[in-house]
Amino acid sequence: MDIRVKICGLKEPEHVVAAAEAGAAYIGLNFFAKSPRYVDFERARELCLATPVGVGKVGLVVNVDDAFLEELVDKVPLDFLQLHGKETPERVVEVKARFGLPVIKAIGIAEAADVAQIDAFGSVADQLLVDAKAPKDAVLPGGNGLAFDWRLVNRKYWPCPWLLAGGLTVDNVAEAIRMTGARQVDLSSGVESAPGVKDIGMIRAFMGAALGVV
Repeated sequence: MDIRVKICGLKEPEHVVAAAEAGAAYIGLNFFAKSPRYVDFERARELCLATPVGVGKVGLVVNVDDAFLEELVDKVPLDFLQLHGKETPERVVEVKARFGLPVIKAIGIAEAADVAQIDAFGSVADQLLVDAKAPKDAVLPGGNGLAFDWRLVNRKYWPCPWLLAGGLTVDNVAEAIRMTGARQVDLSSGVESAPGVKDIGMIRAFMGAALGVV
């Protein structure tokens, strides 16, 4: 099975290179200031320039305005924008039209009612990132290391390509792929030794588990 992996929240060039060498299809850079994975524009540019050719560079933003996005795309050579906040379908359309980059829209799933977002956003986004819904008191919109009931997204039809996220680790990624039929997965905290601190050994182990699913 051809599985594509996105390692998000990278902050060090050596971790970017390790993820790419292990087979990651995307690297994610976090521009949410409250996150332990946050990078500024200057650092993000360095990381993008360190990324091997062929690996998609994704910028994660949360409820930002056009001025922020204009500066971001001007200073950082990204391939995708990931909207990880409370953006509406209309906002997704606006961002795609104005900034000319493919948009990945993150949606949070906790119960069956949340699945309706798949159709609402899947008709306007280029890809969906299906994550565990953050707890009401959470500081972070994602990257909380929480899983959800994967049976909720085990469906045959999706309006666009999608990535499964939320609590994935080396120990459960194979089961998650088999249960959901996901062809793409995303994680951040699952390859960290501490919040915001990536571990090259954990990255390699996770990639081996994910890419080895048959």
